[in-house]
Amino acid sequence: MSVQNFIFERMNLVALKHVEDDQFEVLTPPGQWFAELWPAAYKRGPLSLRGPSPFLDNFLHDAGYHWTGETPEQTLKSGPFLETSPVTEETYPLEASAFVADDERVLILTNLGDSYQETLNLLQAARENLLSQEALEVEVSKRTQEIRDRESEVAGRLIYAAGFRDEETGSHIRRIGLYAAEMGRALGWSQRDIDDIRMAAPMHDVGKIGIEDAILKKPGKLSEPEFARMKEHASLGREMLSGSDISMIQMASDIAGGHHENWDGSGYPEGLKGDAIPISARIVSIVDVYDALVHKRVYKEAFLEEDAIITMKGMRGKKFDPGLFDLFLENLVTMRMIKDSIVDE
Repeated sequence: MSVQNFIFERMNLVALKHVEDDQFEVLTPPGQWFAELWPAAYKRGPLSLRGPSPFLDNFLHDAGYHWTGETPEQTLKSGPFLETSPVTEETYPLEASAFVADDERVLILTNLGDSYQETLNLLQAARENLLSQEALEVEVSKRTQEIRDRESEVAGRLIYAAGFRDEETGSHIRRIGLYAAEMGRALGWSQRDIDDIRMAAPMHDVGKIGIEDAILKKPGKLSEPEFARMKEHASLGREMLSGSDISMIQMASDIAGGHHENWDGSGYPEGLKGDAIPISARIVSIVDVYDALVHKRVYKEAFLEEDAIITMKGMRGKKFDPGLFDLFLENLVTMRMIKDSIVDE
């Protein structure tokens, strides 16, 4: 056996030259597997490959166009396919390649052997790993959603409890959360942070639970001492919600304590100024005023939206963070949709 034939045999492939029609000349030792699949391989003369393998028949059809195409020197490959020996019933993983070399149309049939099974095992292992990861991600997502649902329930029950003391409508509370969430979305926040502010913003006045009914429900104007006491609801709310390791409750604490702080430092309870005020509180400050102005209250009629915006523009840079207020105006259409979709009871 020549060195060339030895190499071809060790490589587990057979080279054939296209002679005419569907006839091929075997250029290398055919090997046992090839002879099992095409028994005429050991006979003299051209060999027809048609018949035993429908897959190879189709590939040869494509190879005919490739050999006469514009770039026949490039290799056309079939990809792996399986053939079963009618003699031993053993299955062989094969791959066919077609190209032109020295004006000869060449077909290579390769027995992929163990390498195919190794590749298959690797692919199967990778698939199983992906499936395991997907299952884990689904479980993590499920657990995360369960936690978020519990957090939402806690927030809802706290807001509901506060509602017994405060005369703010449930619709106002829902709108505040949705307005704030849209602001978070416009800022490019993560979905978790958006969900946090949606649930946290409605708790902005939760500290009113700690204010006496005589002040909280007083029908007339509050005296200076009474108003000073009323302003304490911001500190009370922050304290009630402080110390939690839940991000949503932490944000709610920031909002409760900071939504009456003003950009220019003239607000309460601490007189914080500018970026020292938590951004979540700065957002709620804007949307709370907007919602209060455009809706009727016992002490006032609803403003027309254009009049409310004019009033709010006068607060830009004083009460409101100017950048956030401009962003609010850019998203006013969305805010209006929320306002119109959730009406007061």
